[in-house]
Amino acid sequence: MERFRDAEALPRKLRAPAVALGNFDGVHVGHQHLLRIAVEHARRRGAESVALTFDPHPARVLAPDLAPPLIVGAERKAELIAACDIDTLVVQPFDLGFAARDAERFVREIVVDALGAVEVVVGYDFTFGRQRAGTAKALEQMGGRLGFAAVTVSPVAVDGLVVSSTKIREFVLQARLSAAALLLGRPFEVTGTVVPGRGRGRTLGIPTANVEPEGELLPPPGVYAAWAEVRDERHAAVVNIGMAPTFADRVSPVIEAHLLGYQGDLYGARMALLLKQQLRAELRFASPDALVRQIRLDIARAGELLQ
Repeated sequence: MERFRDAEALPRKLRAPAVALGNFDGVHVGHQHLLRIAVEHARRRGAESVALTFDPHPARVLAPDLAPPLIVGAERKAELIAACDIDTLVVQPFDLGFAARDAERFVREIVVDALGAVEVVVGYDFTFGRQRAGTAKALEQMGGRLGFAAVTVSPVAVDGLVVSSTKIREFVLQARLSAAALLLGRPFEVTGTVVPGRGRGRTLGIPTANVEPEGELLPPPGVYAAWAEVRDERHAAVVNIGMAPTFADRVSPVIEAHLLGYQGDLYGARMALLLKQQLRAELRFASPDALVRQIRLDIARAGELLQ
C-alpha cells in the first residue's frame, strides 16, 4: 500500500479511484466492510482503491475537551487499512482552516479535484464539511452533479449490535474485552515501543517489558492475560496496566508485560499486546514478596487461559 500525506499535494494522479472516506479509528469490522467495498469496486473497473482519512482526528480540532481516546495510533491504523487490500492511503492534515470548508467545497476540492474520485464509499453516518453539514445523502446528490458515484454503506451488526468505535471504547473501558474483540474483528490491542523502565521486575525475578503505547485507549487498571507479538514471534504474557501501587512512586500509568518463558532484550522493539481477559484489578500489596506470590499466580492462570 502506498501512503501519501495531503490530498492536495499528491505526487501522482490517482487511477480513476474508488475512494473510501472516514476516520476509521480502530478499523473495526464495519470499517473493514466499507474498505473492502471500495477495493471490490475498484478492482471491478481495473482502477485504484484509496482510503482518505484525517490527522489529527477532527474531534481533536473541533472539540478537544470532548475528543474520545483513539483506539489505535496512526501507524497501526495504516497497517490495518493495508490489511484490507487498499492500494493507497491518503492522510489529510486536519486543522481549523480545513474544517472551515463547507461541504460542497470539500467535495469539489478534495474528492473531485485532488483525488479525481470516480466512486466514493462512505458509512451511513458519515458527515463532512463545515459544522458537519454534509451527509451521505448529500454526497449522493453531489455525485450526480459532479460526476462520481456515491455508495452509502449500511450499518454492520455483530450478534445484533451495530458496530461503532464508540461502542468499542465503552466495552474496553469496562474491561469487556471479548465483546470489544467481536466488534473489532480481532483482540483489542495495545501497541507501542518497548522502553527502559525502572528494572524492578528483574529485581523481583519477573522481568517485564515497559510499553509506551501509540494509541490512547486503555482498559481499567488491572492485570490481563494477553498475547505479545514482537519481532515476528508470539508469546503468552501477563500485562499490568496501572500505577504499580505497591511501590507508590508512579505519577502516570505504566504498561508492563511479562512474556512467559522469554529471555532477551526487547528495548526499542515494537510490541503488540493482544489483551484476552482481565485476571484481576490492580491491588496494593503489603510487601514485594506478597506481590511476587500474586504475580506467580497470575502467570499460572494466564498460561492456562492462553494454552
